[in-house]
Amino acid sequence: MPEPTVGEATAGAVTTADATVGLAADYFQSYSVVGLLAVVGVLFVAVAFGAGRLLRPVVPTPEKLLTYECGVDPVGEGWAHTQVRYYVYAFLYVIFAVDSIFLFPWATVFADPGYGATTLVEMFIFLGFLAVGLLYAYKKGVLSWT
Repeated sequence: MPEPTVGEATAGAVTTADATVGLAADYFQSYSVVGLLAVVGVLFVAVAFGAGRLLRPVVPTPEKLLTYECGVDPVGEGWAHTQVRYYVYAFLYVIFAVDSIFLFPWATVFADPGYGATTLVEMFIFLGFLAVGLLYAYKKGVLSWT
């Protein structure tokens, strides 16, 4: 078998290098499509906001520049003190509302044959975690309305 000449040996090396460059080009080409879509999206939003600014009528009056909320004229300063406990109640409500969403798939899977006992045990473990969280909130005094 004849040995390859210098020209043939370098031709094989160039092919491997070309393949590597080709893979890199394909890799960056897929990201260039994502980048192009991002640029088109930003331009679309910028053109929409610019067109809105150019086309809308601008007639500022003192009534339009006044702070408006719920039909009541603002009285006093703009800062209002709120109780943090209301946010805690809202947060607890969201937690239990989201957790109740997990009960609906449980009810549908429970009816399937072969999943009844397993699903029942898993849901009681889940409800146990909820009960421990509720007990913790009760012990911390979060649930007492003052």
